Amino acid sequence: MFDLDGSVLGIDPGLSRCGYGVVRLGAGRKAEALACGVIRTPPSDPLPQRLASLAIELEQLIDEVRPAAVSVERVLFQANARTAMSVGQASGLALATAARMGIPVTQYSPNEVKLAVTGDGAADKAQVQAMVARLLRLDEPPRPPDAADALALALCHLWRIPLSGAVASTPGVGGAGGFERAVAAAVAKDTRA
Repeated sequence: MFDLDGSVLGIDPGLSRCGYGVVRLGAGRKAEALACGVIRTPPSDPLPQRLASLAIELEQLIDEVRPAAVSVERVLFQANARTAMSVGQASGLALATAARMGIPVTQYSPNEVKLAVTGDGAADKAQVQAMVARLLRLDEPPRPPDAADALALALCHLWRIPLSGAVASTPGVGGAGGFERAVAAAVAKDTRA
């Protein structure tokens, strides 16, 4: 079960740049950013070394942050097969590291995240970055964009989990109700993109 008072670590997976963002509900139950950044691996290093370095960094990050949950972007489609493979490998490391450390982990599609943060599942990166800054009361959008995307993933989870529980317990709405249909529609749209 997710601890609503705990933090959420969002991971925007990537092998060259793996974004991370940590959020929690603060005073007045408003979301606040605790940390964000990017883990980098040198493209000149051999692939096994890059994966090992990323795994170590992810484990250290989770150990330091001690989140109540981890939220990872679901890899659905990439036009570039090489990019898709590296993103998939980074995603797998994040999923496995969180699970091995006993942290609940959830995946969200890009459209689910965009919908949660902007209200539009087709929002562009600039819109997502601007809304992340606004929602977290930051002076400017986090840089690089991978860090903003990771914060958006964490916000998505922070808001979705309590809402999912409330919808599931509402007679006539839970199960395959409105919330689940809306999410399914966003995911279906994402897979067609």
